[in-house]
Amino acid sequence: MSVGIDESKRVAPESITLTLKAIEQRLDYWLPLSSEREKVSMAMRQGTLAPGKRIRPLLLLLMAQDLGGGSSTTGMLDFACAVEIIHAASLILDDMPCMDNALLRRNQPTIHCQFGEPVALLAVIALVSKAFQIISQAEGIDDKAKNSAVNELAQAIGLQGLVQGQYQDINEGHQPRSQEAIALTNHYKTSTLFCAALQMAAIATGATMTVREHLRHCSFNLGQAFQLLDDLSDGSNETGKDPHQDAGKSTWVNVFGTRKSEKQLRDHLDIAYHYFAQACRHRQSTQYFVQQWFEQKLAMVI
Repeated sequence: MSVGIDESKRVAPESITLTLKAIEQRLDYWLPLSSEREKVSMAMRQGTLAPGKRIRPLLLLLMAQDLGGGSSTTGMLDFACAVEIIHAASLILDDMPCMDNALLRRNQPTIHCQFGEPVALLAVIALVSKAFQIISQAEGIDDKAKNSAVNELAQAIGLQGLVQGQYQDINEGHQPRSQEAIALTNHYKTSTLFCAALQMAAIATGATMTVREHLRHCSFNLGQAFQLLDDLSDGSNETGKDPHQDAGKSTWVNVFGTRKSEKQLRDHLDIAYHYFAQACRHRQSTQYFVQQWFEQKLAMVI
């Protein structure tokens, strides 16, 4: 049974609003305005600054706060922006004609539809480069922590992360798959970047290896739940992207049905909450934010 939400521990909406505003302002700083002739820069800004959930940078900043660090410090905001920029780059790539051939993202035409495929591809490369530049220049964070953050984010992108997840989705997604195979693809596609966000918060705050191990388990289950929610929302016109993108794919929902998928999602959340509690024994803003967020989203799709 899913953990109930203690009303006294709900994350204040005004606090989340202020954090989101800080993220947006810092993203705008790192992706400055350019002339209309600089199409790649424009594509980078459009792909990143278009209204989105910002769930990954929010989790990073909330976790940093729960672990005793300053979530509003410039360096921590820089780490959060780096994660969001990588996420934005992955969405541009995911939408390309050679991948999912999507037309709509965040209620706007996809980047390759707006700027063309060559510009979209160059924007992806430039965004990945920008993310690592941001980490290297993060204020108030020591070099050792920056190096560790680079390692975490690089792993989340590469053959043990987003790249592998996208490859498996393209090459195996339309074939019959086991529960374990679907979960593995979901791990690479989604869990790994959640893991990078939480690990970067732990690195910046000097958390112990025990705490970091708890957060790895938490990230795996959180990513699985997030991907299941995405699958459950596939037919909705309220997601800001093309509906029915998963038609014909062997996703959890298509293979096992809505009811079993919802139960699986809630099981993953319960495990994630357990590890949140293990990692953060004194403050639980991150856990309660996640609970609120999923409660709201599930009410819209179930």
